[in-house]
Amino acid sequence: MSKADEYPYPEDEFDVPADPDAPRGVHRAPRSAWSRWWPFVAVLVLAPVLAYGAVTVWGMLNEPGSSDPGASTADEVPGDTTDDGATDDGTGEQPAEGEGTPTEPDAAPAPQPVLSTPVVVLNAAGIAGLAGQQQEKLTGAGFTAVTTGNSEGDGLTGSTVFYASEDLKATADLVGQTLGIAAVTLSADDAPDGISVVLLTDPEA
Repeated sequence: MSKADEYPYPEDEFDVPADPDAPRGVHRAPRSAWSRWWPFVAVLVLAPVLAYGAVTVWGMLNEPGSSDPGASTADEVPGDTTDDGATDDGTGEQPAEGEGTPTEPDAAPAPQPVLSTPVVVLNAAGIAGLAGQQQEKLTGAGFTAVTTGNSEGDGLTGSTVFYASEDLKATADLVGQTLGIAAVTLSADDAPDGISVVLLTDPEA
């Protein structure tokens, strides 16, 4: 059966073609390979870009303090308004390093004994050779200017080491320790040349 036999209606002016040689019906040109594949290529290229952009935006929105005004104060302890180790003078400014806290000056070194200081040992005990014995002790301890003599020992109740000025106190203390004499006294009258030792008794007795 032909197509004309299947058509139940009679032909009219619309069934007659204006150009008998023109093709009848709808004819489409064949599709190219690129027109079939470009949607898949677009998906493969755009999907990673969109995913990266979404992750970046999400990370920026979730940074501390970016979207939550209270995020910066969430971990602060109520009532604690100072930093550890910081000082606040009420102006809100921290003192610069080396400022604000005065430092104490370094303590002066303690005076040291001067073994070349003149020392005279005076015998007021009436014991022969006593001054010479104490002289040997001082020389053995390192003193280099020790002499001997005699004294009446007026007004004294015990053997005494006299020194003429405060700068000689350390040296006078060493003399008293060497000879075993506890009384060490400042007196320029009794020790005009430096240090004088008045022996009323034998320190070793």
